[in-house]
Formats: sequence, structure tokens, C-alpha cells
Amino acid sequence: MTEKENRSSYEVDIVIVGGAYIGLSLAIAIKAAAPQLDIIVVDAANPSAWKVDPRAFAVSAAAVRMLDQLQCWQAILPAAEPIRQIIITDSRTDDPVRPVFLTFTGDASPGEPFAYMVENHFLNASLHQRANALEIHIIEGVRVEKFDEMLQGIRVHLNNSIVYETRLLVGADGLHSKMREMAGIKTLYQSYGQMGIVCTVAHERPHHGRAEEHFLPAGPFAVLPLKANRSSLVWNECDENVKRLLAADEMTFEAELKSRFGYHLGALQVEGGRCAFPFGLMLVRDFIRPHFALTGDAAHGIHPILGQGLNLGLQDAAALAEVIVETSRLGLDIGSMEALERYQTWRRFTTVRMGITADLLNRMFSNDFAPLRAIRDIGLGLVDRMPRLKNYFIQQAAGFRNGSPRLLLGEPI
Repeated sequence: MTEKENRSSYEVDIVIVGGAYIGLSLAIAIKAAAPQLDIIVVDAANPSAWKVDPRAFAVSAAAVRMLDQLQCWQAILPAAEPIRQIIITDSRTDDPVRPVFLTFTGDASPGEPFAYMVENHFLNASLHQRANALEIHIIEGVRVEKFDEMLQGIRVHLNNSIVYETRLLVGADGLHSKMREMAGIKTLYQSYGQMGIVCTVAHERPHHGRAEEHFLPAGPFAVLPLKANRSSLVWNECDENVKRLLAADEMTFEAELKSRFGYHLGALQVEGGRCAFPFGLMLVRDFIRPHFALTGDAAHGIHPILGQGLNLGLQDAAALAEVIVETSRLGLDIGSMEALERYQTWRRFTTVRMGITADLLNRMFSNDFAPLRAIRDIGLGLVDRMPRLKNYFIQQAAGFRNGSPRLLLGEPI
């Protein structure tokens, strides 16, 4: 028997590769609005990988509205911690005092926090539950071997000997996307020589919903509030220091952590493990090919200094879902370049702008050059005295922008 004869083949409308929060959000958004479309989600990761991922994410108010519209937010809310305040400092690691140069306080709208902190496993659990309720077929622990273009779609070959013929293939498989590579889409990549250590700490005193961004010479040290007296840390260091810190014993690691965290929240204790992720700027030349689209980290990777990585991906999912559903309702080809070009145009400028902004901020603050420190501290102080500008930044952090997809406004597609 030939390879083709030995494989089972099925026809579906959409294959989404990547079963994390972006891929699942996209599948749920499409299926909820267009239940007649057959959707398959293929995920190469171990089925339980998301349950042990220690990361937590800042979920903007617009993303909360989207998740609520998708009937996922109510399951997440009990584990979500609203961010009530952000303080920004600029100092050296061994400075005895870290003066606050800039403070953001306020809601996106009355009674609506501009963002919540949500731990990864709670977010993924809710999305899996909703996907199962919508009977979206999720294939876990299986990877795509290759895909071939057809006249009216794409033939997707999995390593479990199953082939899907689909009208639209979506790559939502992360920063090191194999789908992007297979599609031959070129990228612009700039490594920062930095990595972010991610861990959770328990502390003696309450944080009162305050997030802290400490700009240190090696890069930002972010303290992000979680439920109870706990915080999630994103700790920037150069690659060599990260390797040393990950290999250090518990006592050494906590001593280094405390020198950056400070003692304002009392005694600290690291909960669970520690891991690290490399930081860089990655932008794609194209989001689309015929019957193919990229979304989430597969389409862009930015420094987490703005806390917008997850939110950019959810914006992609909301935009692509709206394009697909509206195209389907018109009886047109959901994988055509005419339809997908609308998605690319919608998302390209925003992601490039956000990536460049994060890149400039990281370069400006990840150093100890005295004249530049003086200039940036004066700038932070001036912004702190401009209520209207601060409110504008709050609205941007909340994700409210003109021309946003309907899901991000809390409206159905």
C-alpha cells in the first residue's frame, strides 16, 4: 500500500494547529458564532502540559469582555486578581530606596478594572471546558508532519497517519512555529540576550492588587498580583545570569530574589518551580498565505515589558474569527486571499507598533547609563503629573481602541 492509501482522510472546514489559549479561543469564537463549521484543533504538546505551566498573564478589560462573550470568564473570575494600581521605579539592585516615579490608578470604566492577573492553568481549564461543551474536536500529543496546497484548500498530514483536507489552516503553535516554517513565511528576529525567570512567590503581607515594575540595569523586574498573598514574578536577566540562577540552590535563589523584590510585603517564599523564557522581537513578513493564516505568538513575539503578549494574541483570534464567520455567512471561501487579507490588514499595524514600542522601552530601561537614566526619570515624573495622558495609557492597557473586533467590545460576532 502507498502512504496515501495507508492514511485515513477526512474533510473539515478549519484545522487549527496549537491547542493553547489562542488556538482554543479562536476555535471557540468561530464555533459559537458559526456552529455549522467543522473545526479540528491539533496540539503537539503533552495533554497535561498546560496544567503545570507556572506562568500568569495580565488579561486586559477588552480581553475579559471577549472571554465573557465566549462564556469562559465566569469560570475564571474566582481565580482572577484585579490590578488596581501599577507603580514604576527606576533604580539599581543595591539601592536602599527605590523611589516611585510613576503611578497608574483607576478603572477602564466604573467598576471595571483595566486588567486582571490570571494563572495559566485556570485560563486553559476554562477554555478546554468550553471547547468540549461546543464539541470541538481536540487532538493532543499529535504533530503536523507536512501540508500540501490543493486547488481549494490544504491537505494536512498528521504523524498519527490521519490526513485532513481543509479550507483553512491556522498556525497558532507559538513563537517557534513549525507551521510558519512549513509555510515559508519569513520573519524579522532580534534577540535581546535576555531571558525572563518566571515563578510564583507567597508573601506575608497583602499586595492590595498593586503591580510593580522595577526597572533595574539588567532589565525589568515585574511583581504581578495573584489571589491571596501571592505574586507572579517576571524577572529579566542576561542569559548567563539566568542559567546561574536556575542552577542555584533554593537559598541562593531566594537571596537573589529578595535583593530585587524588597521587604515591603514581608517574608517571601517561592511556590512551585522556576523556569525561564528567552526574550526577543519577532515580526512576520506576512500573516497569511492562500488558505493559511498565522495568529498569536506564531505571528509576533514582543518583550513582556508592556504585559500585552496574551492580549495581542486574543486580539488576533477575535479579528480572525470575525473575518471567518462573516465570510462564511456570505457563502464565500473562508480561505481565500480576499478574506484573509482583511485579517492581515487589521492586525499588521497594531502588532508592529506594539513590538517596536516594547523594543524601544526595553532598550531605554535595560541599562545603567547615567545620562539616559536622568532623562527617563524626568520623563516618568512628567507623565505622572499629566492625568489625561495617564488615563489614555490606562485605556490602552485596557485594550480599548477604535476599530476593535466586536468580541473585544463584548459584542457577539
